[in-house]
This record gives sequence, structure tokens and C-alpha cells, in this order.
Amino acid sequence: MRVLKYNTSIIYITRRIVNLSYSGKYKVINKKKYMGDFNKITWRSLWERKVCRYLDLTPNVIAWSSEEVIIPYTSPIDGKRHRYFVDFYAEVLSKGGNLVKYLLEIKPRLQRSAPKKKKRISKRYLREIQTYGINMAKWEAAEAWCNSRGIKFKVVDEYDMGLKKEKK
Repeated sequence: MRVLKYNTSIIYITRRIVNLSYSGKYKVINKKKYMGDFNKITWRSLWERKVCRYLDLTPNVIAWSSEEVIIPYTSPIDGKRHRYFVDFYAEVLSKGGNLVKYLLEIKPRLQRSAPKKKKRISKRYLREIQTYGINMAKWEAAEAWCNSRGIKFKVVDEYDMGLKKEKK
């Protein structure tokens, strides 16, 4: 097994690499389409980088931004108010010529559903439950915020992006 160091993370190389976590700055190509400071776009996964590129280069995307929309939510863990920075905002011209506004959150399918009950309660299982609870609180707040403004909220995963296919 080889070990690589990248951005202070250690990546273990085996025969099969599944999901590597990277981060970086995205360089906007169509600067007129970007809403906000295009010098401060940080992608936190390769999936987010792929979405940045798609929003930037797709002609029917009129405008977009990354982590510019902030929604307050109450954490179920500590009961305090926190700020949720939604991954993307996009204004898209539909096939019918209507402008549709979206808030997009990029997450793996595993984080979109409640963790399966385990026989043994491990730290990992507790962390998964905590992550799921926080995500649900964020997404409920985002859904309410969007509904009051005529915006569609969507959580996008690897299947929605076409990176994996559903098992039949």
C-alpha cells in the first residue's frame, strides 16, 4: 500500500480508489454569469468542481453563485442557531423560456438517508446519525426559505449527476 500526502490529507492507495476528497479554487470562465466575487469560489469535492464547470459553461444557465446564499437553521445537536452556506444558487432558462431559480446542495447518497440501525453503537454510527440530523435541519430550513421566495431546493447526489447508475 502506498501513502500519498495531498493538502495535509493522507490518501491511502489500494487497488481501488472510490472517492477522493479534494478542494481548490475554481477559475470562472464566464465572469458575467457569476453572481458574487468570482475570485473566492472554493470547491470542496470533485463533484462540486464538476457542478461549477457545468454551471459556468452551460448556455441556459443565466446566472450562478457558490456558497453566496446563507440560511439560518437550528441545530438538533446543540439547539443553537447556525448558518447554512448552500453549495450553489442557479438561475436557469427552461426549455419553455421560463426562468427557474434553484438552490443546489451536493451530497453523497449515503448522507441523504438515515443511517441503518447497527447492532453495535460505534463512534462512526453516532457521527453518521449526527450528520444526518444536521443535514435534515439544514434542508428543512432551506426548503422553507426557498418556498417563501419561489426558488426550488434540490439535494444532488452522485446518481443525479450521472456518476453512478442505479442498481436494478
